[in-house]
Amino acid sequence: MSKPPQSKPLLSDADAPVRSRPRKRRDPAQPNLPLDPMPVRIEPCLALTKAKPPKGPDWVFEIKWDGYRLAVHIEPKRVRIMTRGGHDWTHRFPAIAEAAKQLGVATAILDGEAVVLDEQGRPNFGLLQQALGGRGGKRNSGEALFMAFDLLYFDGRDLTEMELSARRHLLEGLITGQERDVRLSEQVEADGAQLLAAACEHGLEGIIAKNRHSTYRSGRLGDWVKVKCLQSDSFVIVGYELSTVARAGIRSLMLGARKGNDLVYVGSVGTGFNERTARELREKLDRIKVKRPTVEYEGRRKDIVWVRPTLIAEIEYRAWTHDGNLRHSSYKGLREVQDNAAIYEIE
Repeated sequence: MSKPPQSKPLLSDADAPVRSRPRKRRDPAQPNLPLDPMPVRIEPCLALTKAKPPKGPDWVFEIKWDGYRLAVHIEPKRVRIMTRGGHDWTHRFPAIAEAAKQLGVATAILDGEAVVLDEQGRPNFGLLQQALGGRGGKRNSGEALFMAFDLLYFDGRDLTEMELSARRHLLEGLITGQERDVRLSEQVEADGAQLLAAACEHGLEGIIAKNRHSTYRSGRLGDWVKVKCLQSDSFVIVGYELSTVARAGIRSLMLGARKGNDLVYVGSVGTGFNERTARELREKLDRIKVKRPTVEYEGRRKDIVWVRPTLIAEIEYRAWTHDGNLRHSSYKGLREVQDNAAIYEIE
């Protein structure tokens, strides 16, 4: 049997210290640990509408905030506030931007909703619009608060592949409750039906259910579910009915929804706007008059002014009639183009 080969001595001189090969000096601009690059933008996770809240231990709940969906990007030298459609609205929410700077974190992306609260502490979409100067307005809002409900990037780490429960743990550690203009959207572990009933009783829009084990996936995939006390959706204004006695000469707004590649008429709304908002609407609508309607209309009303379908209104309603019109509808305000509001689609 042959002898195993002798190993070479580690050192030529047994008394000399062991040394590794000399290494290059570290570039001070290079971080010690590899970091995830901060995304310029993350497409938001959207909630799927359901008639009833889901049941089971996998679901947690939050109040549905009635405002503008925003992503607050905290960077080493600046804060950026992005709308759902990817537009930079930092200048429109200076108080939120300033509060985000005070959170004491080098980098983060917060997902949440800008809201204005009424005297009862409830979010009010109309008040938010007024604070911003209406649709297309140039006003900056110092009244709006940011209700943060998710954390997508934190201290150089992309969190979108983490479960919601882990992201929320980090978010709750970041927002301590001392901030005035950036607040935490509280998460509730409760029976969804009971929470929805309580939300409706207090005049809130509804609730959001979220799967606690879900990662952050862009789009409307069912990880988040919204259940509303009243239905509220976006419809395009296709015309208005004239009146000699109503506010600013508008008796009602004629509304349309998408059906495939076409627009279809879904009824009118004559409540929810006052003298001031009616006057602002009339000014905008009179600039986009057309001679022919962009939807098929078989009604008997004669004093209708048809317009190009470019203005999108948020409409609250209770149900649909058997012939496909909105029932008990009320005007809430115009959606911003930058908010990327989707016109209601009829299947």
